[in-house]
Amino acid sequence: MLVTGAAVAAAGVAVGLKKLDSEKIPQVAVLSSAFFVASLIHVPIGPSNVHLILNGINGILLGWACFPSIMVALALQAILFQFGGITVLGINTVNMALPSVICYFLFRRLVTQDRRSISLGSAFACGFLAVFFSAVLVAISLVFTEESLMAVAKLIVVAHLPVMIIEGVITLFCVVFLKRVKPELLGGIYEEGL
Repeated sequence: MLVTGAAVAAAGVAVGLKKLDSEKIPQVAVLSSAFFVASLIHVPIGPSNVHLILNGINGILLGWACFPSIMVALALQAILFQFGGITVLGINTVNMALPSVICYFLFRRLVTQDRRSISLGSAFACGFLAVFFSAVLVAISLVFTEESLMAVAKLIVVAHLPVMIIEGVITLFCVVFLKRVKPELLGGIYEEGL
């Protein structure tokens, strides 16, 4: 699982860096910092912790570039605070960044719609589903590690339900704000295409 995670993370980071325009690096850095800070605040629930992730808004604003953005934040957390760890950096990156990219492709056009209900509903769904997909990927990773972790895997998904709702609301507010002040930021930092 660790090798597969590292390979997928390396591929995602390579695609993200290839598509990243050097003028957009500050935007990637700011979102990496937001991810880093938000996920430092851990709330213990049973054998796990929950924390904000902000991967939905990361996905909408960065697209594929969320892979390098999230990997840098996770690497800094592992090095500075021993959260996660270097050996699981690849799989952790995939668990957080892959849902961001999926939500980018699902919602990038919908959040820029002129119809307010579609835009707001899509923004909430993006934040909610990004955390949901991440929790499911973490649960799958645990079960593939050891089947006896099935109960913990289920608890992780259930424990993240409040975080899903909070992230949906945060993403919604971010989209509303950005549509007013800088709508060109919505929908990724590069042109159409994979």
